[in-house]
Amino acid sequence: MKLTDQQVTAIKRKRGELDLSINDLANTTGVSKWTLISIFKHDHRNVTSNTFKRLNDWLIAEYNNDLVKVTE
Repeated sequence: MKLTDQQVTAIKRKRGELDLSINDLANTTGVSKWTLISIFKHDHRNVTSNTFKRLNDWLIAEYNNDLVKVTE
């Protein structure tokens, strides 16, 4: 599966907002830090379906957390 530039930008942005290190993001998402480094620094966009799902699930969960904070 292929990550889009928008997906990678969203992951980077959310990582920055949460002030997460690569290791923290790896622990949170279950995606290897080496895979994350490759995605961020080497424009590696073809990933396994498992990596794709984990990153998208994390983004969706964070988006939902943000919505809950706004409505409180």
